[in-house]
Amino acid sequence: MSHDTDVGTNGEGSPTTDSRDGAPTGLRARLVGLWTLLHREILRYVRRPRNTFLPPMITNVLYFTVFGVVLGERISGNDPNAFGGAGYILFILPGLVVLGMISNAFENASFSIFHGRWNEYIHEVLTSPLSHTEMVLAYVAASSLRGIVVGAIIWGVGLVFTPVTVANPFYLAAFMLVIPTLFAAFGVIGGLWARDFDYLTVMNQFIIRPLVFFGAVFYPLSALSGIWRQVTLLNPMVYMVNGVRYGVIPEAVAVPPNRSLLVLTGLTVAVVALDVELVRRGYGLVD
Repeated sequence: MSHDTDVGTNGEGSPTTDSRDGAPTGLRARLVGLWTLLHREILRYVRRPRNTFLPPMITNVLYFTVFGVVLGERISGNDPNAFGGAGYILFILPGLVVLGMISNAFENASFSIFHGRWNEYIHEVLTSPLSHTEMVLAYVAASSLRGIVVGAIIWGVGLVFTPVTVANPFYLAAFMLVIPTLFAAFGVIGGLWARDFDYLTVMNQFIIRPLVFFGAVFYPLSALSGIWRQVTLLNPMVYMVNGVRYGVIPEAVAVPPNRSLLVLTGLTVAVVALDVELVRRGYGLVD
């Protein structure tokens, strides 16, 4: 009698299964499946750089030219400490990086999920051996990577207009990892919830972007007083922008970064867990 697999033990005495035809099994099979879906999602936007990476580059050239070069001196006036001792271009750079990261991470995840639902090819993923957690991690990781790449591109554009010195590399790296991951996870929810493509536009253009613009991107919190400052502090984007800004201009930050990073990290874990639960229940995936 022949068998398809041989069962042995690994170095820890646990049973392992190796396929005679060389196909991966166990943990290796899961990693291969996770990488396959992740690789597909990354290739989906890497193969179209003119649609994914060129638009944010051009848009931010315009932002830096208009707000930084043309209006920068008028906004800062004669006060050298108006923006933590930094120039206006350097001050707005972290906020534009955050805007680019969250917009692209959210858009990538929501569009990928919804497009798969719309054209019904997401059923291929649902019927694969991947677990619900692995499916969600692949979509979130690919979308987060897109956000990080776009953020790096915006940093590069900013370097053309102003020198940048990293004051706190740990906080800069941590916020640039957590923020796009959080919005990639939100994007999964958006893709499951959307009923047509207009839903995706509404969420990105009329909810996320306005919150960022009112999140102290183009002005310091010190410019606000009274009720307006208190209202602005209710905007979660303020803490994201200030977190990235703390990495390069700590003097211009009015909100301590430690609590912001802790809350954002916890929120990211919670939203990813919610994604897994929604996929497990088939929300938006099955009629």
